[in-house]
Amino acid sequence: MSREEKQKLGNQVLEMFDHAYGNYMEHAYPADELMPLTCRGRVRGQEPSRGDVDDALGKFSLTLIDSLDTLVVLNKTKEFEDAVRKVLRDVNLDNDVVVSVFETNIRVLGGLLGGHSLAIMLKEKGEYMQWYNDELLQMAKQLGYKLLPAFNTTSGLPYPRINLKFGIRKPEARTGTETDTCTACAGTLILEFAALSRFTGATIFEEYARKALDFLWEKRQRSSNLVGVTINIHTGDWVRKDSGVGAGIDSYYEYLLKAYVLLGDDSFLERFNTHYDAIMRYISQPPLLLDVHIHKPMLNARTWMDALLAFFPGLQVLKGDIRPAIETHEMLYQVIKKHNFLPEAFTTDFRVHWAQHPLRPEFAESTYFLYKATGDPYYLEVGKTLIENLNKYARVPCGFAAMKDVRTGSHEDRMDSFFLAEMFKYLYLLFADKEDVIFDIEDYIFTTEAHLLPLWLSTTNQSISKKNTTSEYTELDDSNFDWTCPNTQILFPNDPLYAQSIREPLKNVVDKSCPRGIIRVEESFRSGAKPPLRARDFMATNPEHLEILKKMGVSLIHLKDGRVQLVQHAIQAASSIDAEDGLRFMQEMIELSSQQQKEQQLPPRAVQIVSHPFFGRVVLTAGPAQFGLDLSKHKETRGFVASSKPYNGCSELTNPEAVMGKIALIQRGQCMFAEKARNIQNAGAIGGIVIDDNEGSSSDTAPLFQMAGDGKDTDDIKIPMLFLFSKEGSIILDAIREYEEVEVLLSDKAKDRAAILKGKMIPSYIINSNPEMENEEQPSSENDSQNQSAEQISSSSQEVDLVDQESSEENSLNSHPESLSPADMDNAASISPSEQTSNPTENHETANLNGECTDLDNQLQEQSETEEDSNPNVSWGKKVQPIDSILADWNEDIEAFEMMEKDEL
Repeated sequence: MSREEKQKLGNQVLEMFDHAYGNYMEHAYPADELMPLTCRGRVRGQEPSRGDVDDALGKFSLTLIDSLDTLVVLNKTKEFEDAVRKVLRDVNLDNDVVVSVFETNIRVLGGLLGGHSLAIMLKEKGEYMQWYNDELLQMAKQLGYKLLPAFNTTSGLPYPRINLKFGIRKPEARTGTETDTCTACAGTLILEFAALSRFTGATIFEEYARKALDFLWEKRQRSSNLVGVTINIHTGDWVRKDSGVGAGIDSYYEYLLKAYVLLGDDSFLERFNTHYDAIMRYISQPPLLLDVHIHKPMLNARTWMDALLAFFPGLQVLKGDIRPAIETHEMLYQVIKKHNFLPEAFTTDFRVHWAQHPLRPEFAESTYFLYKATGDPYYLEVGKTLIENLNKYARVPCGFAAMKDVRTGSHEDRMDSFFLAEMFKYLYLLFADKEDVIFDIEDYIFTTEAHLLPLWLSTTNQSISKKNTTSEYTELDDSNFDWTCPNTQILFPNDPLYAQSIREPLKNVVDKSCPRGIIRVEESFRSGAKPPLRARDFMATNPEHLEILKKMGVSLIHLKDGRVQLVQHAIQAASSIDAEDGLRFMQEMIELSSQQQKEQQLPPRAVQIVSHPFFGRVVLTAGPAQFGLDLSKHKETRGFVASSKPYNGCSELTNPEAVMGKIALIQRGQCMFAEKARNIQNAGAIGGIVIDDNEGSSSDTAPLFQMAGDGKDTDDIKIPMLFLFSKEGSIILDAIREYEEVEVLLSDKAKDRAAILKGKMIPSYIINSNPEMENEEQPSSENDSQNQSAEQISSSSQEVDLVDQESSEENSLNSHPESLSPADMDNAASISPSEQTSNPTENHETANLNGECTDLDNQLQEQSETEEDSNPNVSWGKKVQPIDSILADWNEDIEAFEMMEKDEL
């Protein structure tokens, strides 16, 4: 890129800043933020609450304070001097408002300290700020003391919020009852608090921030050396035990490394290197950065990434680990090229998970640092793209508006202060030459809000003990650690194409067509080698496929409930090419799942045994199929059951005459569900029940199982298919062994017995609760024992609760070997049955019926009378008891009927 073009882009950044800052000052100041769609200021309490987002607003002209040092970086020294005067004249820090300790620290305290740092620099130069006498520093000290009460906990971790006027716990404070805080919230204080101590000589600030960091370090998970997202500020227990480098943890890692750079304390670098080793071992799956569980770091905790992790490549540059920084940055850039902006969260197959984009600057930050490290003009082009997208999609007449949905381009009436504090700073520095900035940027370190703190603070007011506390917690082998920051000038002296060679394999990572994969397939065919394994062809029972998975770094774990878990670690692959194949395989598997999940999650179905001696009393919870006859739209299927041969149903049936016109029983395993369905349909079966081959599995303990198709067109399957776990399936199999002829009803929900038995000959003991009549009419004691046993096992009905999809989300692919069903995938809705209990020894002479049961009484009475009138051949016995006695005789059925009224199983 020519010097002229760089200068032109730099001037464009200046104009964009003027547009944003000028509109804030004209339409919003002294409010905290600008609302760019309505051209007015956002004042806390005057606008509808946005929840935690509003905790950054404290009625202290947030955007102005956050923009102070940006003005100097952009060489707007006159505007800076005017802005400082406005802050000193207008800003009040003693407001009765509850604010976030974290946000107030990085934005306001950091903004005041950054402004002070550059104010004294300008004063020393002798042209501007000659009147300045540390006024911003005094405001920062005042604010620091206002934040200190938040640290009044046994752990030393600060409360997440504080009232600027009343502090913590006072009745007027309206805060101080919280128990949890995020790791970043407690671990992102050391730079600002230490700088405040070094500037003022008041050591208390640095001491409090160090104590919080020490506590977090002590509470790390010792075997993985990872920290969780949320921690209890009183007990130190981890509340959220997932770990990543994005939201909730991000700047904790950043401040450990930067605290070493600013303060020179080796313990901070030791801690950072220990954590970094764990991050690269467990979380980094190039080019992805996926959250894991701190106690089981080999298991991914979710299948999506959030936009805040975009800062991490920049931190890796500071660490000196350039290769993974280039890889992750390139992946993020591909996502941006697809959606114009980085969505707040996106999945591992690069689909939008959360569609908002509040004009976050983290990607621009990493772009700047990578350009500094590599000198590769590619990153100038990336910056140019960012500028173009901001002007094209986010610019509005009164500033720049956040994106409400990157897919539609809709706007949100929001322009956060960090947009001016960080975005324009990093974009301007990306295109600026050294002489374009009026001071040496290398003399300063950037805070997480891009505020500038001078490196000379490391030698000022060093009253803090430099005792190495790290060794108290772990014996650390630091022989492989680099104890000096890398010199960027000699990183790439001989290979200017180094960065490009790393980016090249990733340029199509977001592109569905994967051209490189197609080329490789063609090359494989020419060389006689087999093409890479595709997700649609994978069979977990195929030994050859398992061997290919191992080569690609994909592990397969069998779970107790019969499912399998797929996890990829590129580091375990046989080669980089195999690792790339493994990544593509996992993406295809998730893509396959996503396509199937476009269908709505199906509710559970019912298998009801309607033949003697059950007569509809046994209702089994069944899993639905995503193919075949939909029982919710068509009449239920009723028929006798017969076992297929072969029992797995994976080939043409050898006993078609046995299943003709019946519901076929087949065992899970060996082939796809759709293949089983086609084989029994071709043999003349009117339906199918697949019984789990995992002995002991039960709907009591396992989530609902949905049978997926085979990735092909399944419109040819016309019969209904249901799935039973082993425990429920054994009830039917035991009934066949005992009674030979077993008739079942396949339906979307259990049917009441009056409807099931309509037109059937019914033994009078089913209706009559008189004990003497029962003794006369009931079958042999053996049959009665079997009847009672089956009823107790089924417990008549089961209730299912839909569990929130997000709360149970896990990042590995879970499925049974033959089916990789979306119901088993990490982001499927989990359905967990909780069995309804009833006492089989309960006294049946009495029953307490509520209003709902009374309605059912009337309904069943009408049905019984109708049946008696229309079916004179039905034997009701000589003495018909009232309906209350019938319901009392089958007390557990009352619970089933109540739930059927609510359309639940």
